[in-house]
Amino acid sequence: MTAKKKSETRARRASAIPDAALLFLEYYYPIHYQAGIGVEDALRGGLLNRHQVAMLWLIHSEGREGREMNRKAIERSLESWFEISGAAITKALRAMAMPPLELVQLVEDPRSGREKIVRLTAKGEVHMKKMIAGGEAYVQRIVDHMSDEEIRQGLHFFKRISEIVAGFRQE
Repeated sequence: MTAKKKSETRARRASAIPDAALLFLEYYYPIHYQAGIGVEDALRGGLLNRHQVAMLWLIHSEGREGREMNRKAIERSLESWFEISGAAITKALRAMAMPPLELVQLVEDPRSGREKIVRLTAKGEVHMKKMIAGGEAYVQRIVDHMSDEEIRQGLHFFKRISEIVAGFRQE
């Protein structure tokens, strides 16, 4: 699609629902800071900080077989989500590798002696299952107040938002 056509499409969409962007913005913060933080707290389970939860979720959702991920890939993702340094990431990973947590192990990448692979331990895999169950239970409390059609629409909406935002990274 050419830049002109994209601009025309945006203009048409903007006029179809007046103030759509402002209305979305008005709902965004309550969703992010009330529902989103609630989900995050459920995932944290009182044990981990939000950066550690994000690291485990990255490994689960984007890592090889949901069990391991290159440390640099974790760092790149987290830097785009949070204002966090490489040193802070290393500190959080080391804390998750040491007792009493022992959720991950840091192993040398066979392709590069300088790079590490972050791998879930057996205890980490069990923790991930519990973490996901806690998050799912929290979200279920929300879903329980929705009709099947609202659920379908919500899932479609979140999927589209994810696709659109992923496209921004490619522009």
